[in-house]
Order: sequence, then structure tokens, then C-alpha cells
Amino acid sequence: MKLLIAGLVSKVALLAAVLLFTLSSLSAQEVPDLSGRWDGRIEIPGMTLEITVHLSRDSAGMPQGTIDIPQQQAQGLPLTNLALTKDSVSFEILNIPGQPHFKGKLNSELNEIAGDFSQGGSIFPYRLSFVEEAQLAGEQARLDSSLAQLRLFIDSTLKNWKVPGGAVVIVKDNKVVLSEGFGYRSVKDSLPVTSRTIFAIGSSTKAFTTAALGVLADEGKIDWDKTVRHYYPEFKMKDDFASQKMTVRDLVTHRSGLPRHDLSWYNNNTTSRREFVNRLAYLEPNADFRATFQYQNLMFLTAGFVAELVTGRSWEEIVKEKILDPLGMTNSNFSVLESQKSPDYALPYRDEDSLVREIPFRNITAMGPAGSINSCADDMTKWMMLHLNKGKAGERQIVSETQIAQMHTPQMAIGQSPRFPERSPVSYGLGWFMEANRGHNRIYHGGNIDGFSALVSFYPFDNVGITVLVNQDASAVPSLITHRASDLLFGLEPIDWSARMKTEVDKAREEQKKAQAREPDRVKGSKPSHSLADYAGEYENPGYGTLTVKLEGKNLQVEYNGIVGMLEHWHYDVFNANVKDFPAQRLLLTFNMNSKGDIDRVSAPFELATPEIVFARKPSQEMKSAAFLSRFVGEYELSGQAIKVELKGDSVLTVTITGQPTYELVPYRGNEFNLKDVTGVSVEFRLGSDGKAAQAVFKQPNGTFIAERKK
Repeated sequence: MKLLIAGLVSKVALLAAVLLFTLSSLSAQEVPDLSGRWDGRIEIPGMTLEITVHLSRDSAGMPQGTIDIPQQQAQGLPLTNLALTKDSVSFEILNIPGQPHFKGKLNSELNEIAGDFSQGGSIFPYRLSFVEEAQLAGEQARLDSSLAQLRLFIDSTLKNWKVPGGAVVIVKDNKVVLSEGFGYRSVKDSLPVTSRTIFAIGSSTKAFTTAALGVLADEGKIDWDKTVRHYYPEFKMKDDFASQKMTVRDLVTHRSGLPRHDLSWYNNNTTSRREFVNRLAYLEPNADFRATFQYQNLMFLTAGFVAELVTGRSWEEIVKEKILDPLGMTNSNFSVLESQKSPDYALPYRDEDSLVREIPFRNITAMGPAGSINSCADDMTKWMMLHLNKGKAGERQIVSETQIAQMHTPQMAIGQSPRFPERSPVSYGLGWFMEANRGHNRIYHGGNIDGFSALVSFYPFDNVGITVLVNQDASAVPSLITHRASDLLFGLEPIDWSARMKTEVDKAREEQKKAQAREPDRVKGSKPSHSLADYAGEYENPGYGTLTVKLEGKNLQVEYNGIVGMLEHWHYDVFNANVKDFPAQRLLLTFNMNSKGDIDRVSAPFELATPEIVFARKPSQEMKSAAFLSRFVGEYELSGQAIKVELKGDSVLTVTITGQPTYELVPYRGNEFNLKDVTGVSVEFRLGSDGKAAQAVFKQPNGTFIAERKK
């Protein structure tokens, strides 16, 4: 049955309207003054609907009011047709289908109203009780006490978990009840965190991307359920079905079939967003399209790229125009480089073996739509209120209620059992996780990037929002503070979340230490098959880019996306990369040779959910230049058979043998080229004294043949 609630979410115009009143022949002076807050409930079979009515008088002394229905995320709905007598009260809710109408009797003490609520032909009993000032003062006192306890908890938690500093903001009933800094944004300079201190919020950025897409959907520029190819015909995944059917909604619900593949983009700010999207065609999936939830940053980058395509503007410009500027989030930005220009920003820290040290900022601007926003406590209040108020900021509808509802509605089951009995299984909406936590509906998203952790949560039925920002990566503290805050605000028996999490973290660390102590199979006394110089070179994977191996003195060094590590010989042609950025990880690179005995590829375990990523040796860039290739152009003869080598354009060499098709020559190494699409056949050019090719040596499985250049 569609009751009052059914029409509230999408159809009421939440206007600060002056209410209309019908008074039963009483003057303003004779009408009972019922100003204040009235709490109560409507008794519907199978459920109780909590309501709060706020009554007051206008400048003329006439009564006016609004109603809140927390379970429907409805607040401040204007009342109309308010009729009062000495012992009765009647009013309706403005602009709601079904004419929701309250009729009740007022008791002689003027502190209770009881009667019937009707809508669309259905009638249910309701009761309202006046909330005395003493009770309101008691509620404020309880809130003040809860916040005092929370401050003590935050201070001790930061200390116990070795977190330098953090910022916490809480909004309740459209009011900021806490927005403060704790600890230090800079340990070395003893600079305190404030409510204006800028932190990286990491993946909490994803909800900003879906909000911006929601605005574009309101404007008719994007449809969640149109395919990505509708907006970008070149879009391609390795899975053809996913290529054809992937929608914008799929991009932001983590059901692409791809595992994370994070090392394909991590620390890479030279590759364009378009190129990252084009590289998806070469990334290996490990699940069927839409079959399972797998967190995936590159899909969110693609969603941001689609927004860029339909607007002709950058993702940063879109989010700033559609979200940040309308909300007045003036202290937020899109790059840690920009943060460092501010007079108040937090430095990044990491806990390594119980030693907290400052680390470099990690710039992830290229992956912006997935996680590059930086913000502060004061700005995040506005962001949470936007969602608690169904897309409105003040009287302005920034994102439609319809779009906000989609973001907050489960779209994909995550398929994991809850970690604790008080929490329900988690699902994913559009840029948000959602669960029931101790009986309270919670919508949230965390964020982690080098040196920072964040958690944004709001409880729509309770009209509460909590954001915690800290300057330590992979930290449990945002979650601990959020759970403690919600327990206090909702009057729940406190749970020692810190002890629970400490047990889990200690167990995980112990397992990691044991795993590191168990050295994988290693053949002692083995040697590399080649001299170290033979391993040096550039290796390329179309989905991951270039991996470079250099000979530095007597040791090999590997570099990938600007991340450098020294290679330690492990056994045979396997080397362990000791990377400063990942001190606790063992990264074994396996070099392989071709049939000629040359080292021509290296495989790396960059994505554990798929086979190792294979990087093929790149020929030198010189082999693609016209000056280099022109030395081989000419006519050759082999046993009376004419062979012609030509340069097509400036970078492609071809060979034509009489009676055979023309073959493209693919650079291999030195002066040697492979015949494209012909296995096991290559041609090496030998130079004469004039610096031009004198011979073309064809290497084939059935022998080696030398063609002389015609003079």
C-alpha cells in the first residue's frame, strides 16, 4: 500500500513556504500557542513511522509548521490548512499525493495530540507529545556529553594507533555539531590540524564523480544505461561481450570482470586518460562481465573520461562547476601539488614496523575520477549535507532526488559475509557502499592513498553524517572513530571497536611476518644464463606500458612508472626487485629467452588475480627512424631471385621477394628485423664500408641465406 511515505521522496517540493491556515472562527489571540517540537509516531500495521512536527508563530502571531519523517529522509516538509480549536488540531502536508491529513484531539494540558492520519483512503492512528524545554536541554546535554567522550576517544585512538593527526566532522539534523582538528598535520614543525587542514580523501572521490555524472544525467547529457561505446565508439575490453555491453552504470559499480590492475596506473602521470582507457583492451579479466563485484579504479577513470567526452571539458572542470562551486567547497582541490600551495595542509605519514615516518606525496592526478580530490573537514560538511538533503544545498537542487536515490540504492551485491555480527552484508550503489550497522542504515565510502586515509559516512534515516580524515595510509582509525561516534550519537551500548580491530590487525601482521619468513623455493648456487648486460633494455606491455632494466655498475636496476628498485639475483633468470616504495613485498621478475637464445621478455606478478604480466623487449627507438632505415633500402639478389627492400613512410621497412607478397619488417635488435606474421624468419642487414647494407641475411628454420646487394 502506498502511504504517506510513498510520495515523500520524489514528489514533494521542499519549499520554505508560508503556510496557509484555516482557523475555526478564533482570532490569533484565542488560538492555543502550541509552538515547539512535537515528537510522535504513526502506527501502521507491521511498522511504526516516527515523525516530528515543529510548530511556531509568524510575525502576525499566526501558527505555522513543518514535519520531519526521518525514515523517509524527509525533513522540513511544510504544513498547510492548519486548523486549531481549544481541543482539536488538524493539518495537511503541502503538495503530497493522496491528501495526507492529520486530525487529532488536544488534551487539557496542551501537551498531547492523538487522532487519525489518513491518506488515499487509508486511516491509521497517530500520537504526538510536546517536547519540554527541559527535555530539549537534556538532549543537548547528552549530545555535549557524547561529543566530550568522543574527543577523548579520538585523542587516545590517534595516540594508540600512532596516527599523527586527523580531522573529524559530524552533522546532525542539518547542523554541524563537530568540525575539529586533532593531533598534528606536521610532526616535525608541531603544526596542529584544524577544520581547514587539507587531506587527500582518495577513493572517497568516486562519489563526487557519480554525483557529477548524476548532474549530467539530469541535463540529458548522459544515460546510466547507455553503452560506453555510445559515447566512445573506440572503447574496447579484452572480453568482446563486455566491450559491446558495458554501460556507464557498469563502470561505476565494479562489475566489469577486471581485477584491480592497479600497477598499470600507479605513479603514472604521463599517460593521458584517453590512453588509459585505450589500454583496457589489453588487460586480462579474471571473471565474466557482471558476474561478480571487483573493486576497479580504471573503470571510474573511464566514467570520468565519458563525462569529458560529452561536455568537452576536463573532469576537474566538471566536478568544480557542478559540485564544488555550488556547495561552496572552496578549500578543496584535485591535486596534492595544489594542496601544498595552501597555508594549511597535512603531510603524509606511514607506519612501518611501529615507526611512523613522513613519506612523499603521491600525485595521482591522471587517475583523478577514481581518487585525486583533497578536502578539509569544513568542506566535507557541505558534501554530506547535500546527500542527507537529497541533492539540495539550501534552496538549490544541485542533483535531482531521482539521481541521489540511484546513488544510494544497492546496484551490486559484494558477496562477502560481514566482519562483525552487528553489521549486515555490504552492497554497492553508484559510488557508495551501503550496509545496516547496529540497526542503522549507513551509506559510506573510504579512501586510501600514500600517507592518507579517509572515511565518509552518513545515516539517512537518522539525518547524521560523519567524516574522518587522517594523515596516515592504510589506517583503521577513520573506521574506529566513525563507529564510536555513531554508537554515542545513537545511544548504543559502546563496543570496543579498537580492541576488535587491533586483534585483526595484529593477526594480519603476524601472518605477514610468517609469510615473509617463509622464503619461496630458491635454487641455491644457480647463475643467470646470460651476462647482466644482456638483460638490460626496455620491455613493453600494451596494457601496462614500459618497464626498463639498466645495468648500473655491477648490478641491474629496474624502473617502472618512475618507481625504481635494485634487482637481486634469485636463481637462474629470476631476479627479486627490492623496491623502496614496497619494502614488505617480494617481487620476482622472470626473464625469458627466444629460440635464438636472446633475452626478449620479462614477466612480472603485477596483478595476482591473473597470469603474470609479460613485457616484450622493445627495439631501440633508432630502428624506427628514417635515417637509420634508409641504409637498408635497395635491391638484393639471392640465387637469381630478386629481393626489394623499401621504406614506407618514415618508419616502416618492407621486403618483397619475387613471387611472394610484401612483408613488413618489424625491428628486433641491432640491424635485424623479423618478418611480421611469419614465425621464425628474420633478416639481418650487414653493412659495407660505405655505411649502407651490403648483404641481407635471411634466417629461417631451414637455414641461413645471404642475399647480395645489387650495385
